[in-house]
Amino acid sequence: MIKARWATVPGFILALVVMLFGASSATAATWSSSDQWGSWSNGGYTLYNNIWGSGAGPQTIWANSYSNWGVWANHPNTGGIKSYPNASIPVNRTLSSLTTVRSSFNVSVPNSGAYTTAYDIWANNNAYEIMLWMNKTGPVGPLGTSQGSLTLGGHSWTVYKGSNGANAVFSFVRSGNTSAGTVDILAIMRWIQGKGWFGNVTVGNVQFGYEITSASGGLNFVTNSYSVTK
Repeated sequence: MIKARWATVPGFILALVVMLFGASSATAATWSSSDQWGSWSNGGYTLYNNIWGSGAGPQTIWANSYSNWGVWANHPNTGGIKSYPNASIPVNRTLSSLTTVRSSFNVSVPNSGAYTTAYDIWANNNAYEIMLWMNKTGPVGPLGTSQGSLTLGGHSWTVYKGSNGANAVFSFVRSGNTSAGTVDILAIMRWIQGKGWFGNVTVGNVQFGYEITSASGGLNFVTNSYSVTK
């Protein structure tokens, strides 16, 4: 969600990212941006820098394609989500009309800071938000209250149900971190429907990225590969 204003990062940050990333740097990539709302479309996906939280520091997103992209972020060690850089693809179909929504990912992420690697899936014009936390590091936690644990869509989760004040939020927090895998998103959404938490909703955007709370000193998040089959 977009919630705050933030100044454009000076160009010297790109030079710093070059030094940190080497050949995979922002400057060496096909596209890069340090703008708060920087975006780039490729292969039916749109990549967003998406720095929306208060108290954010500098952040640069780079991409060679929708499937190979990354972020350098230097957000202070304070509470509150600062950004959600992500790759997004629209589905725009009802649950009953879908036969598959699956996604695969492979990432390289830091072992410090506070963040999650997460899918953010929207339905019914953002009335419902479904988050799938594939890994988490540092003092971060989902909204809402625990609804128990289950194995679904190829992974074991603890499920949380809550609201952020603007929409209902269903969070599936994986039992143990993983940096690569395949997720059956449609199975998860049909399970939610079966619980009566929503009906035959229209699935909007499927997003995948990094929900970053802190990355003090500058940390790298790299998406080695990512795709959605729908």
